[in-house]
Amino acid sequence: MENITFNLTELHKYGSAFFEFLALRKQFFVDQLGWDIPHDDDVEMDQYDNPKAYYSLVLKDGKVVGGMRTMATTAQWGSHTYMLRDAVDGKLIGIPEDILPEAEVTPTIWEATRIVISEDIKTHAERSECLAMLLDGVVAQAHEHGGTEIMALCPPVFARTMRQLGYPVYPIGEPYINAHDNRKYVAMKGKIAGIRPRASREADVTPTQPIGLKQSTHALPQSAVHAPSKI
Repeated sequence: MENITFNLTELHKYGSAFFEFLALRKQFFVDQLGWDIPHDDDVEMDQYDNPKAYYSLVLKDGKVVGGMRTMATTAQWGSHTYMLRDAVDGKLIGIPEDILPEAEVTPTIWEATRIVISEDIKTHAERSECLAMLLDGVVAQAHEHGGTEIMALCPPVFARTMRQLGYPVYPIGEPYINAHDNRKYVAMKGKIAGIRPRASREADVTPTQPIGLKQSTHALPQSAVHAPSKI
């Protein structure tokens, strides 16, 4: 597997990868979970897929098998900012307005959304590796633009999983049950300052040391992290 990162100005460098990510999102969020969010027969795409967004994708044998989107909490495009802030402002259906104690706006905090891993990645070890690569890509992009913390809306189990992958996070709000899929979600945040991508950390390991990903004791759930817009 390999990781690629880009924004909208660079997506032409990676052929159909961006389209494949949108198609993977449609398969999961729309076809599997039945969410009423913008889509057509092929892809799902929303208001946060705009020039303020950055993407981290994982490819296996040339095919997109995982993806994650990120943007700074200072992002604004039209009437929308970043997802959790829009939820606090009452612009989204299904995410409670008290999901955060406050909606922070600073270039040092970045939000990750649309986290998805293909069902073609079947083993727990591969899914863990895929998630770690997605996180590495997001963190590298945030670092490049001054990001020191990352936040996301995830199932509570993700906190332990991400800590085991080297990304310590903690809840920053109260969990809620999503009306679309009946699953529990909570906003999380963690510091990424000083954390290097896993590939560069492994490069420092001597040949006598084991190189590999610490496996989580939990399965990695595929879960929706977005709601339809009111406007």
